Amino acid sequence: MSASKAETIAKTAHRVLTRRGVVWLGQTCNLRCRFCYFQSRIEAKDHPEHPFMSLSKAKSIMDTLRHHYGNSAIDIQGGEPTIFPGIEDLCRHCADIGLLPTLITNALVLAKRDACQRLKDAGVRDLLVSVHGLGQNYDDVVGVPGAHKKQMAALDNCVAVGMPVRFNCVLTNSSLPHLANVARLAERVGARAVNFIAFNPFEDQQKGERSREDVAAYSEVTPPLIAALDILNAADIEANVRYFPLCQVPDAYRKHLYNFQQLPYDLHEWDYASWSWTDMKPQRMRDGGLSPLISLRQANFRSPMYKGDPGYLADASISAEDEYRHSAFIRAREHCGYKFAPACDACGAKAICDGFHGDYAAFFGFGEAAPIQTDTPLDDPRHYISRQMKVVEPEDAGWAL
Repeated sequence: MSASKAETIAKTAHRVLTRRGVVWLGQTCNLRCRFCYFQSRIEAKDHPEHPFMSLSKAKSIMDTLRHHYGNSAIDIQGGEPTIFPGIEDLCRHCADIGLLPTLITNALVLAKRDACQRLKDAGVRDLLVSVHGLGQNYDDVVGVPGAHKKQMAALDNCVAVGMPVRFNCVLTNSSLPHLANVARLAERVGARAVNFIAFNPFEDQQKGERSREDVAAYSEVTPPLIAALDILNAADIEANVRYFPLCQVPDAYRKHLYNFQQLPYDLHEWDYASWSWTDMKPQRMRDGGLSPLISLRQANFRSPMYKGDPGYLADASISAEDEYRHSAFIRAREHCGYKFAPACDACGAKAICDGFHGDYAAFFGFGEAAPIQTDTPLDDPRHYISRQMKVVEPEDAGWAL
């Protein structure tokens, strides 16, 4: 089934800080994706983050995101949120308080149309569907026979009931041959955006050994990625690439690249302030209460990068944009171990790029680094992304356009 082209979607090149939060309900899932960030927690039923939290705890988190952090949208994750008991009640609560809900989902449950309709009736604004391959390849990657067929039925159901969708696709060796067809699928079902995400060892993946079987070199990713971006651009579908060095694509495609310094300016990405709170263990576990609230500046001050500055918390010269950029530095360099190659010193975009993920050189070295030549060094993280037209939901038009 093809999506209708009748709806007009507002877009803008104006970049403002996102107001979208994120919550993890518990690492319980109906798939076993081999590159999942939370692989260990999903497998281990005795892990404190494995079981779903209560509906009342989830609602309390949502209230905090809306009324303290000022978030106006929420990405709800599991594990798999469609199997969370009370998911419709939770989404209805979010919609009622002005925190418009998105589910990050594999969508298999929605192969039944009535399940899709119930979520729409509960106030779900859209779905971010994980499409990490197609056909047998998808079934192999997620570890469940027949998963692709169910996902395609779910997407058809979304079209039928008028549920907007966006796609996530992780850039693994196995997904690269399918990127162009994932882009064509996005066009067929009328997806509003497609996110291609470099396969990095975040969360549980940091504890294991990534294999060359899964991890593709940037130079291997770039050709099929550009082909997919061309298809999406021709279809006027927003396309984003996460965690990919700026020098690895030609200049015309850098508007699509969102690394840690650019993420706060993507309306469909997460607010670093509220994320710093929901990422704390009490907000990710079934048991126990919630953590004390924390501001982004306070979260930054806990990092070795800034706690040595006794005036940091009270420095009036530090703007909100500065706080978000400082958080980006912490996330890239301290949390994820990003590194710059020696060649990066000659790059005019070094100040707005994260560099190469910390373990990438162990596989491939730094030979792919290609310094970008600029008239003067770039220092505005929005330099390239300000060329991109991004989707603005009707509810966000008053502040995002």
